Amino acid sequence: MATTSDLRKGMLIRYNGAIQRVIEYQHIAPGNWRAMVRMKLKNFDNGKITEDRVRAGDEIDIVQTETREATYLYSDGSSAHFMDTEHFDQIALPVDIVSEQLLWLKENDTVTLLLQESGAVLDVEVPTFVTLEVTQADVAIKGDTASNVQKNVTLETGAVVRVPAFVKEGDRVKVDTRTGEYVERA
Repeated sequence: MATTSDLRKGMLIRYNGAIQRVIEYQHIAPGNWRAMVRMKLKNFDNGKITEDRVRAGDEIDIVQTETREATYLYSDGSSAHFMDTEHFDQIALPVDIVSEQLLWLKENDTVTLLLQESGAVLDVEVPTFVTLEVTQADVAIKGDTASNVQKNVTLETGAVVRVPAFVKEGDRVKVDTRTGEYVERA
């Protein structure tokens, strides 16, 4: 069993009966009191972020995981289908679990699957930056040439992103999938 000294940012632990990702942790030694570790955790099941304190040196249960490369095949409305690129197994995940990631995926895009020891998929990690085509964009109004003017556009995957006014329909844009922000024209 591991202890709180083994905590690392991004690590998965089993805490309070659920799998949690460590967002932040801080070791605190307040004077002559007992040392403690303050943790900020994100619940994998519901996405809720909580903060908690535990004694320094307490045991924690680290969730053993592995990653595999996979190809996004298609979504049929209820399930998103992926293919393991090493074993060629097809994996179907409910759309409501991966709906956020699907905003950035086209067919045949490569993703990373995060799997538990049992083989159950915990998460789908999309590339940090994706290049997508603009399918719908409002026409820029004459006079809106200032550099800070932005407008909403719809990308080929259905995602809506704020971009500078000069971006038009048919352009390809690079987007940061972590924040959903426009990076540059591709």
